[in-house]
Amino acid sequence: MTATPAKSLADTAAEFGLKAEEYDLILKRLNREPNLVELGVFSVMWSEHCSYKSSRKHLGKFPTKGPRVIQGPGENAGVVDIGDGQACVFKMESHNHPSYIEPYQGAATGVGGIMRDVFTMGARPVALLNALRFGDPSHPKTKRLVSGVVAGIGGYGNCVGVPTVAGETNFHRGYDGNILVNAMCVGLADADKIFYSAAPGPGLPVVYFGSKTGRDGIHGATMASAEFDDASDEKRPTVQVGDPFAEKLLIEATLELMASGAVAAIQDMGAAGLTSSSVEMAGKGGVGIELDLDAVPQREEGMSAYEMMLSESQERMLAILKPGREADGQRIFEKWGLDAATIGQTTDTGRIVLKHQGQVVCDLPLAPLSDDAPLYDRPWVAPAAQPHLAPADVPAPEDYAAAVRQLMGSPDMASKRWIWEQYDRHVMADTVEDSATGADAGVVRVHGTKKALAVTSDCTPRYVLNDPFEGGKQAVAEAWRNLTAVGATPIAITDNLNFGNPERPEIMGQIVRAIEGMALACRELDFPVVSGNVSLYNETNGQAIPPTPTVGAVGLIADYDRRADFASLKPGDALVLLGDTRGALGASMYLREILGREDGAPPPVDLAQERKTGDFVRDLIKGEQITVVHDLSDGGLVAAAAEMALASGVGVALTLEGALPAHAELFGEDQARYLVAVVEAEPILAAARAAGVPARRVGEAGGEALAVRDLFDLPLSQLRDAYEGWMPAYMG
Repeated sequence: MTATPAKSLADTAAEFGLKAEEYDLILKRLNREPNLVELGVFSVMWSEHCSYKSSRKHLGKFPTKGPRVIQGPGENAGVVDIGDGQACVFKMESHNHPSYIEPYQGAATGVGGIMRDVFTMGARPVALLNALRFGDPSHPKTKRLVSGVVAGIGGYGNCVGVPTVAGETNFHRGYDGNILVNAMCVGLADADKIFYSAAPGPGLPVVYFGSKTGRDGIHGATMASAEFDDASDEKRPTVQVGDPFAEKLLIEATLELMASGAVAAIQDMGAAGLTSSSVEMAGKGGVGIELDLDAVPQREEGMSAYEMMLSESQERMLAILKPGREADGQRIFEKWGLDAATIGQTTDTGRIVLKHQGQVVCDLPLAPLSDDAPLYDRPWVAPAAQPHLAPADVPAPEDYAAAVRQLMGSPDMASKRWIWEQYDRHVMADTVEDSATGADAGVVRVHGTKKALAVTSDCTPRYVLNDPFEGGKQAVAEAWRNLTAVGATPIAITDNLNFGNPERPEIMGQIVRAIEGMALACRELDFPVVSGNVSLYNETNGQAIPPTPTVGAVGLIADYDRRADFASLKPGDALVLLGDTRGALGASMYLREILGREDGAPPPVDLAQERKTGDFVRDLIKGEQITVVHDLSDGGLVAAAAEMALASGVGVALTLEGALPAHAELFGEDQARYLVAVVEAEPILAAARAAGVPARRVGEAGGEALAVRDLFDLPLSQLRDAYEGWMPAYMG
C-alpha cells in the first residue's frame, strides 16, 4: 500500500486561492516559507474580495471628489455633507456567493455587514436598499433562492429596526448559477464626528467587542473570490450566521462608545474578519499591531489561531482606544451585554504579530499585506459592438393590448409587492416615500428637520452586456434621473461592480469599458463615487453572469414638502413628455419579452441632454409647478404611463405623435425622459421651449383604462391582474 504524500504548503496555498506565482511572491517577500496561519492571512488579504487586485488600476478612473465629499473611497463607507453640520454616510456591498449557497443567512449577513460599514463611521443607519438578480423563473433553484434571500433581508433589517425603502429585482437565465445580492445602507452623522479606521499611533490598546468568535465563515473572502462549480454546495461552512438582535446592541454600544470620546480608531470585522480589520487599521496608520489570541472571546472550544483569524463570525468590532480608556469601554460593553476584551496593542514595528498559547504563531510585515499586494493589469478586449436597430428593423406587435399586458406581467416589470411587503418600510417613522408604492426613489426625512435624503439603486444589465460603455453611462444616468424625479439634488454614488472571471480578456473588457462609461457619466453629472465594492468571479462552470455594475445613489431634498411621486395622478391631468423620443428598441424590454430577442445596441446616453432635462424637471418640482413625475426607463412611454395609472388608480389615454411607428414611440427606451402630469400643459410646454428641452403633450388622465386612440383600450383591471398577479402566482 502506497503512503499518501504529505501536502506541501504550495498545494495548501492553491487550495486557499493563491496562484503559484503569488505563492512564489510571498516566499520572496518573506525570504522564508510562511506557516499555516501566515499563509491564511496572506490568502485572504490577497484575495480579489479584499485586495481588488484586478480592478484597482481601473477604479482610479472614477471621480471621487466634490464640494460635498467629506470622505471618498478607501474607508468603510463614503461620507457627504448635507448641510447644517450633518453628514450622510453610505455604501453598497455584495453578498452574492454566500446567498447562492445559503440564501437566508447569505442575504441576512449581507444586510448586517453593510450596516456595520456605516455605523463604524459614526453614523446611525436610517435606510436600507437592495438590488437582487435571480435566474430564470423556470430554473429549479430560482424560487427557493428568491424565498430565502427575501426572508433573510426582511428578517435581519426588520429585527434591527431600519427601514428598507428602495431596491430592484431582475430575473434572467444569466444568473441561474450565480445570483446577485447587493445591499446598501445609508446613515446620518454629525459632520464633525466621523470616525476612521487608521490607527493614530503605537502603544494604544486594541479592544474586541460584540459577539464571540466561532468557526462560521472561515475563508469566506476566499470563497467570494472564486468561481462556482457543481460542488459549490459543499461551501456551506464558509457562510456566516447572523444575529440581528446582537447587531442592534452593537449599533447602540458603538455609537455610545464614540460619544464617550474613547475611540481613537475603529473598524468592523467583515470579510476576512479579525485579519482584515487588524491589518487595515495598522496598515492605514503606518504602525504595527500585536494581538494575543488567547484573549479573543470564543464561542467554541479549542479554536486554533488560524480559525480565529479567518473566522467571519458576525456582529463583531475592533476598536483602538485612547490611552487609559479601557474601563470606559468596558462599562459601555457591559451595559449592552456584549462580549469584550483587550486583545492587544499597536506597536511601532510595522508588523502584525500574533500570539497563541504562549507562542508567536504569525510575524509578518504589514506592507505586503495591504499597500504592496499584487496589482494586475489584466489583458482585455473590447466587446464586439451590437448593431443599431432602427424602428423599421423591429416588428410591431400583432395585438398591442396583449403586448402591453404581457410586458407589464413579465418577471422584471411585474409588481414586486410580494417582496416589499416582507420589508418594514416605515420603522423609525421617517420614511416619506418608498419606491415600492409609487416614487422613483425612496425618501427618508432627516429627523427633526425639513430635509430629506432620496436614495435609489439602478443598473440595466442587458444594456451593459450589449455595450458596456453605454450601459455603464446609463446606470449612473438612471440613478441620477431617479433622484431628480422625486425632486432631489443628486450628490454622490456608491457602486457594486458585479462581473465574471477577470482572467478572461472578454470579461475584463466588460469591466474596463463599464467603468469608463460610469466614470464619464459621474464627471458630466457632477456625481462622484465615494464608496463601493467589486465582486468578480461571478460564474459557474465557466458561464459568467451578465455584467452588472449596480449604482446606489443619494440625493438631498431641501424641503420634503416640495417633492414628487407618480402615484398622485388625478382625472383631467394633462400628461407631458419631457425629452426626445427616437424609438430606441435595441436591448429593450419589448424586444426581449414580446419578440424573444436580446440583440441590438442599447439607447445612447446624451449626458448633456440628461443634465439639461433633469435640471429643468428638478426646478419645476422645487417651484411646486409639478408634483407627479415618473422617469422613463424599462418599457418606455407605455410602461411609465401604465405604472403611473396603476399607482394612482386613474386611467390614461395616450396620443401618439405619428412621426415614428407606434411600437417605437410606445416601447422605445430613449434616455433623458420624464413623464409629468399637470393641470395645465401650456405653461410647462412654454417653459420647456425656453429652456431648450424637448416637450410635448402626450395624453390625459381619466377613465378606467390605459388606451391609445385607434390602437388599443386596455382596462386597468386587466392590466392590474397581469402586473400584480405574476409574482404571487410564481411564489405560490
